[in-house]
Amino acid sequence: MCIGVPVKVIETDGFMALCEGPNGREHVNMMLIGPVPEGTWVLDYLGSARQVLSEEEATRLLQALEDMRAIMRGEEVDVERHFRDADHEQV
Repeated sequence: MCIGVPVKVIETDGFMALCEGPNGREHVNMMLIGPVPEGTWVLDYLGSARQVLSEEEATRLLQALEDMRAIMRGEEVDVERHFRDADHEQV
């Protein structure tokens, strides 16, 4: 399974950008969303930016990814905080 990861653009060069995220620095192809200014958050999916994110969205996604890593390490995590707006009715 592949998961998009929020990264912050730190340097741009046309349709390529040097970005920084939880996995360090990487070059991301911006052809699908077009050039963006430095400091912009984007959703990186397998080396291509798929969507521009607000800082709030990026922060929320990064926290969810970190919590997933914690769960995989066997740590207890408040999963409900990531799904407060979900419909919890059982079907």
